[in-house]
Amino acid sequence: MTDKSTQMLKQATRDYLQWMKSMQSRGSIKLMLYGLVLVDFIDFVKEKNVLWEDIFTLHTLKEFRKYSGTNNPSDAIRGLSLYLFNNGRISQPLCRPYYQIDLPEIYDQYLIYHEQSRQVPYSQIKPIRRVLTSFYDFLQRLHIELADIKTDHIEAFMAECRKRLAPVTCKVYRYYLRGFLKYLYHELKILPQDLAPLVVGARLFDKAKSPNFLHPQELQKLFSNLKLTTPTHIRTYAMVHLAYFMGLRPVEISKIKLDDICFKKKELTLQKRMENNIMILLVSDKTIKAIAAYVLKARPKKSKYRNLFLSLKIPYRPINPGTVMRCISKVMKESGLFSPVYSLRHSYAQNLINAGATIYESKEMLEALKANTGP
Repeated sequence: MTDKSTQMLKQATRDYLQWMKSMQSRGSIKLMLYGLVLVDFIDFVKEKNVLWEDIFTLHTLKEFRKYSGTNNPSDAIRGLSLYLFNNGRISQPLCRPYYQIDLPEIYDQYLIYHEQSRQVPYSQIKPIRRVLTSFYDFLQRLHIELADIKTDHIEAFMAECRKRLAPVTCKVYRYYLRGFLKYLYHELKILPQDLAPLVVGARLFDKAKSPNFLHPQELQKLFSNLKLTTPTHIRTYAMVHLAYFMGLRPVEISKIKLDDICFKKKELTLQKRMENNIMILLVSDKTIKAIAAYVLKARPKKSKYRNLFLSLKIPYRPINPGTVMRCISKVMKESGLFSPVYSLRHSYAQNLINAGATIYESKEMLEALKANTGP
């Protein structure tokens, strides 16, 4: 049954991408990005044995985010589900929860007022509706009427938002909420006072955190705990070396090809996906030996893929950034280190500074790596 689901998803993906290609409004870059996400999604569905009726659900989408390590795979999968729904191939598209809630008339009146007064397209109304739906749900849970809203209620709502949303998203929530409160006070005269100016957030520098990096004793603990007893250990050993000694991110590590490595010159070539620009990095002796050990002793021999890092089970496919993160994170936790995987990258930057580079030179080096490997 699950094999049938995978085959149905493959066919649906092919049809959807072909449809996107036929649409003049769809760019080739977006088509490529969607294709990459959906290929990973097919692998996820197959590996997790997801049934067809469970594929386009919020739970599956949430689990796929963890699996893939991709920041925002939602648009591609939601787009596919909407395409299948419009063609009668699934009963319901994968929609955000706020689309499924009927708001009271006063909320919809505000959305119409905002759209007409600001002359904005409907695509800009959807995020406002999401905020208003979240606010409406909060008021319903506490049995609060719009006319009875107080400052304490606003602060409690934003406190809930800060627990589950990024600071930038909270800033957007505050902006849209202020607009709604102004409407209630100035246009409808529902509120006794204008609460909009009271919707403020903490200063950004109060929330600022310095980058995490590992101290020498922590690094020593990590590397002393690395093992070379199994193919998985050897693969992780090479990943950690690339993350720490080269300052590479998980997504960059996952995209390295065998052709990018010159063992004789001890060089690694990073290719920019959208252009022909390349960046050649010198590889340390320890890192080149770690890569060589993996290629000779752990990398599957029978694979049609030229990616450096492959899965260790048939059919030996290229791994995704999420797998790199899980492998490195696991060995860090086994070493008693609970810092994020990116702390290895930050430690690389710290080493540049310790070696005499200025903080600006360190930043430029990391930005160059980021620019030459794509998002």
